[in-house]
Amino acid sequence: MFDPHARDDEATAGAPTRLVVEADGGSRGNPGHAGYGALVRDPDTGRILVEKAAYIGKASNNVAEYSGLVSGLELAREINPGASVHVKMDSKLVVEQMSGRWQIKHADMRVLAAKARKVLDPRRVTYEWIPRERNKDADRLSNEAMDAGMAGVEWKPRAAARPAAEPEAAASEELPRPAGRLHHLEVWTQDLASAEKSLGWLLERLGFPRGEAWKDGVRYGSDEFYVVLESGPDVVPGGSDRRRPGVNHLAFRAGSRADVDLLARRAASHGWSLMFADRHPFAGGPDHYAAYLENAEGFEVELVAD
Repeated sequence: MFDPHARDDEATAGAPTRLVVEADGGSRGNPGHAGYGALVRDPDTGRILVEKAAYIGKASNNVAEYSGLVSGLELAREINPGASVHVKMDSKLVVEQMSGRWQIKHADMRVLAAKARKVLDPRRVTYEWIPRERNKDADRLSNEAMDAGMAGVEWKPRAAARPAAEPEAAASEELPRPAGRLHHLEVWTQDLASAEKSLGWLLERLGFPRGEAWKDGVRYGSDEFYVVLESGPDVVPGGSDRRRPGVNHLAFRAGSRADVDLLARRAASHGWSLMFADRHPFAGGPDHYAAYLENAEGFEVELVAD
């Protein structure tokens, strides 16, 4: 009987009994610079429980995709080794081979497939092929891994864990929350699809997950704070002009200097152009490391290094 990871009822008490794994991998050159991304999602709420990405050096697309699968299953095992797991991937090859319908001929993939089957009891794992547009989160992670590896930096999750409160602070009386804190921002656009490809892409990478969507709008963020992109008949013609009275631009903390550099490079292929290139990355002053970006509609954002 297969049971190398027997369920520990005490350790998994309260853990989800059903999990969804989404995984992807890519190679720039095939073979070339390769990386994978994997995440575990709660099927009831849709919430991402954990995500991971890694650069694996020079490899093929298929090896990268299998590596993402193995990583995703390992993440699910850490949450609950006894859960039933449904894997979603846009690789028809991996899905068909792991489902037993296609043979695995390549030696490297046979090794990885065998490794995947040892992570969890195969009887508790099911597979589903999904189109690439429904695998955006795993695709994002794999591209982040490749970008980081090619830049020679370590991949980091979008939202870093907050440090635990100091003992004295935790024991002190809780301070009242300021009533005037920002609740949300609403950005109007003439082309919602284009805004999602540029500003929506950037928001997701800054830690604002895509949420509710409707005919003329979409929301990014959480109940604590979110950004809305909206179009529709009430938007008058003409692009955004940051030099007119009103809000000039949005500024976001974007991590370390290496994080800012990496995000600015990637943004160039998602509809953003670098502003003040002759003074970058110190356009805001010698002590202010930041990237200023502008998209096709004229929206400006500033990515500030910690």
